[in-house]
Amino acid sequence: TGSSDPYCIVKIDDEAIIRTATVWKTLSPFWGEEYEVQLQPGFHSISIYVMDEDALSRDDVIGKVCITRDMLAEHPKGFSGWVSLSEVDPDEEVQGEIHLRVEVLGSGQLRCSVLEAR
Repeated sequence: TGSSDPYCIVKIDDEAIIRTATVWKTLSPFWGEEYEVQLQPGFHSISIYVMDEDALSRDDVIGKVCITRDMLAEHPKGFSGWVSLSEVDPDEEVQGEIHLRVEVLGSGQLRCSVLEAR
């Protein structure tokens, strides 16, 4: 139909901790959802998977964004902007980007705003 039913899953070191709402029938979803999580001192990465909900079969992975501990160290106050999706399956072509706002609040606390995608 030329559209998808996207939602995001946020993982810290491959443990799923957040699932956004599904935005139905769109290629440019807007979520406007904010989450605050306590990061463990030894965490390695935060991954945001953009998924396509499918009622008849397994949900498809559209792509992902990975924020590493090193990236956060390079931006100690956080960052905001569009980040290109990378592939999860090397056989699949990925097109798209997600608009994130990531703020480091101190004492291991992180605020990640999943704003929109295209």
